[in-house]
Amino acid sequence: MVPRQNALIQMLGLVEEIPLPLPRAQARRGRRQAYSPHLFVKAAIIMTTKRLHKVHELLSTLAEPTQAMQSLREHLTLNGKMPSRRTFERRLAQLTQDLPERIARLGALLVERLRPFAEAGRAVAIDSTVLRAKDGAVWHRKHKEAGEIPHTRIDTQAGWTKSGWHGWVYGWKLHLLYLSCTVGSLWIPLTARLTAADVHDGEVGPLLVADLPESVRFALGDQHYNGPSMQSACFQRGMNLVATRGGKYPHTDAGVEVRRMFHQLRSKAMENFNEHFKAIFDSHADVPSKGRNATTRFALSAVLVYQLGLWARHRLGLPLNQGLKAFLKAV
Repeated sequence: MVPRQNALIQMLGLVEEIPLPLPRAQARRGRRQAYSPHLFVKAAIIMTTKRLHKVHELLSTLAEPTQAMQSLREHLTLNGKMPSRRTFERRLAQLTQDLPERIARLGALLVERLRPFAEAGRAVAIDSTVLRAKDGAVWHRKHKEAGEIPHTRIDTQAGWTKSGWHGWVYGWKLHLLYLSCTVGSLWIPLTARLTAADVHDGEVGPLLVADLPESVRFALGDQHYNGPSMQSACFQRGMNLVATRGGKYPHTDAGVEVRRMFHQLRSKAMENFNEHFKAIFDSHADVPSKGRNATTRFALSAVLVYQLGLWARHRLGLPLNQGLKAFLKAV
């Protein structure tokens, strides 16, 4: 077997090809930023793949005198100089605001390059998956209402939700809208958001839909997305919303058999994708970060790494989802 370039180095090289987010309307005060935003995207990717969750861990790891670390340092330097710890912390905190748009732009680029609609319907699935708060620490309602924080491990920015599979969970929701071709052959995350677990799926759905490529024609969701705001968002994008409905079963209205078929396809693809994604990024247990900003960076950077992994394997002529876990673990 002929060795190929490390997957992480390949993905860092692809970052430069991701279209930059649109500039913000309001100009920032202070000195002009010396380092490109791409540099900090690369830093977030390194932290995600290497399971480094704090900036000092990143800098300590990069300081190791090995050839591998030297290759990574070259991607994080400008004119031979690397940003300071404080600059990394500040710019990585700012990066979380742009990650949803970067994910959406890369998702649209993958649809263009991989051409999945040549062999599959123009439909996407929308869902959220629960991530447990760090250390399994929970903030009980009686303490929250009383303004009491029993111990410092509790992440007060997380929230409660009730999962049909896991029961009551304190933590976060990763909201994903992704394209699924024939079961297991290809999953492409197109847009993503992270919220506290107590945020209703229907509130986030319109934000995900607004970032979709124009070529998408159907959005498949459960009854949490079957509301006026989601229907309006899909209509504005020229899409059809296919979502389950509440009420007494069996439903007898027109279209019920079509909805049932789509719901079965969505459920199978959704469950497989969520398990695949969580297995790659060790997310079945608690998240490794505390606070909205750090957890957003962890979760959305993982989505970005997944997208870049697909793109890198496409460039190499390899199967896309099949073997992706080993490809990313090999870094």
